[in-house]
Amino acid sequence: MFKQIKINPKDNVAVALTPLKAGTELVIDNQQITLLSDIPQAHKFAITAIAAGTDIIKYGSSIGKATQGIAPGEHVHTHNCTTNLSSTLEYQYNPAATAELPKPKLESFMGYLRSDGQAGIRNEIWILPTVGCTNQTAAIIAQQANTAIAQEAWGDNIDGVYAFTHPFGCSQLGEDHQNTQKILCALAQHPNAAGVLVLGLGCENNQVEQMQKTLGDYDPDRIKFLIAQEVEDEIEVGTEIVLSLAKQASTVQRQELPLSYLKIGLKCGGSDGLSGVTANPLVGWISDYIVSVGGTSVLTEVPEMFGAEHLLMNRAKDQAVFNDIVKLINDFKEYFLSHNQPVYENPSPGNKEGGITTLEDKSLGCTEKGGRSQVVAVRGYGDRVSEPGLNLLCSPGNDIVAVTALAAAGCQVILFTTGRGTPLGTCVPVIKIATNSQLYHKKLHWIDFNAGIITEGVSMEEAADQLFSTVVAAANGTKTKAEQLGFRDIAIWKSGVTL
Repeated sequence: MFKQIKINPKDNVAVALTPLKAGTELVIDNQQITLLSDIPQAHKFAITAIAAGTDIIKYGSSIGKATQGIAPGEHVHTHNCTTNLSSTLEYQYNPAATAELPKPKLESFMGYLRSDGQAGIRNEIWILPTVGCTNQTAAIIAQQANTAIAQEAWGDNIDGVYAFTHPFGCSQLGEDHQNTQKILCALAQHPNAAGVLVLGLGCENNQVEQMQKTLGDYDPDRIKFLIAQEVEDEIEVGTEIVLSLAKQASTVQRQELPLSYLKIGLKCGGSDGLSGVTANPLVGWISDYIVSVGGTSVLTEVPEMFGAEHLLMNRAKDQAVFNDIVKLINDFKEYFLSHNQPVYENPSPGNKEGGITTLEDKSLGCTEKGGRSQVVAVRGYGDRVSEPGLNLLCSPGNDIVAVTALAAAGCQVILFTTGRGTPLGTCVPVIKIATNSQLYHKKLHWIDFNAGIITEGVSMEEAADQLFSTVVAAANGTKTKAEQLGFRDIAIWKSGVTL
């Protein structure tokens, strides 16, 4: 195992790949460095003298300023480094050279081709409550339907009936109310759902009629509606509707489809100092693989772009997309400022314990998930992604809110990197990727892939091929760890008043 890594030739810090003791002697750039204190795994140490007030460079960019003089071999963290971030900024478009993208060895997957031209990787029936009042009703319908389907000969071709509950749909106003509608309607059109029951109450703000208008054109054979107050036994009627949808869906078979049908979501959570060294760059390779064959990848977590946004802006395919990225970043900063909150109130305590010092440190590692592709489009919260290539999606960094937004955007599968670990799952398969081997072996029931092998001598390209095989296997029907555990939650971004 390698002891440390200097990520970029410009860096004045290195990252410990394993816990290092004080007094350890290392040779970096032909210079001998003696560590002045213990350096925990994934934490940084100076490899040159860094004067107070000067930039600390990692990933070839500033992650903040030294608050005091830092000697070579000294631990660099929150005790001697602070963020450079403040409020909104003006930006200049400096287009980066178009990168040559790597291509995957696999060329297809086995999916379900839907009537609207989308491809699903699961053949499920979803129940979407319009309002939190019908949550338990939806759950009971799902339970009864699953029991009935298990007794049918055709039931093996249905991947399950799932109710996705949430507390919203009433007592909301304006954009906040519209966001709830947008997310639910986008999920209703997701290709992993062969059939959908939208379950209303009858007196809520989020009326079924409004949902139908927000949906626009939809397949009435695939999306059904039920208003609980209008029938005598809503559980009996709802179960009958779901069973009808399931029987219809059972006739659909997997078929070989090109990888261009895939849309993958890119997310990190519970990050550590190795996220930007192992798992995130690895996911960047997968993103580039998908984009190179005409598929789509979607990067979100806007607050975790702060400090690294210039890299994404310079990869915009044109001036219009650059302008959209600027608006995405500055609008989100204004959202923070409008609530009297600093734009840099991140990383979390767990991130800091794992070696991430400032938001710039976190962001520069976070954006590695976007690979080297051009940014082709920027989409708003609750919007569905339609343009192949790397898209940026508006969403907070909150894990469950962000993965729900990625699913609503149309991603059939989400690649989720983590250095601290999380059991999280959502309405679409989530492939959890550990940044380090210790986490992978400790939490085998949570984690699907170990990116820690990169610190043990496996090349990034070889690891990318292994991970891509895992992604294609999931697309072909192999259940992720979160699916096996039954972890399937959604969360909607609440941004307004409650009546």
